[in-house]
Amino acid sequence: MAPKNGNEHAGHRERVRDKFLENGFDVFEPHEALEMYLFYAIPRKNTNPLAHRLLDRYTNIAGVCDAPIDELMKDFGLSKSAAVFLKMLPEMSRLYNESKLSYDNVIDYENLGEIFRVKFIGRTSEAVALMLGDAKGKMIYFNIIAKGSLNSTDMPVRKIVDLALRHNARTAFIAHNHPSGTALPSRSDLESTQIIKDTLLNIGVDLVDHFIVTTEDYVSLRESGIAGKIFYSDY
Repeated sequence: MAPKNGNEHAGHRERVRDKFLENGFDVFEPHEALEMYLFYAIPRKNTNPLAHRLLDRYTNIAGVCDAPIDELMKDFGLSKSAAVFLKMLPEMSRLYNESKLSYDNVIDYENLGEIFRVKFIGRTSEAVALMLGDAKGKMIYFNIIAKGSLNSTDMPVRKIVDLALRHNARTAFIAHNHPSGTALPSRSDLESTQIIKDTLLNIGVDLVDHFIVTTEDYVSLRESGIAGKIFYSDY
């Protein structure tokens, strides 16, 4: 018998919510988790078939969230609000993780790669992140400083220098992502690293490392030795 409120799916949704409250998504199949997430964007429609269709097309939840909004609206009949709701998921995940990061703490060298990886969650085009440290080794700046096309981005050398001077930095760390490639640096990546290293040295700032980040991995140019003799000083 359908619930009196006229929504035949209300009982099912309540059971799914109770299941989530008791177990989290640990006991959910991917289509069930996506189905529940879509409850809040599509309030009066069975979202189970839609969740299956989306995963059939895009393989996994990351693929669904990274799909173009126009495609989600045209091919799956999502409203603009529902499509935006899906795009918000990785962005909120990044904000959640970033909110746990405390400024004015000593920079955690051992986990820097993972800290930078979080900065690129949900980004489908290239971007550049900069972290600056003060004379005591504390983080004083950490943000995305440039965004480029899907295939390339120019390193904003002047902006890096300006920010380092403005914050009276003594150390710098940069990262950029390869959204659809590997974490191996290109020749231009190595050349730009050398330029930034040399330019920062002129103002008394040490570029300690450059990370290349992908969806699932990252590489430290310093630790890997790929960058040759660019990183020659110890931190």
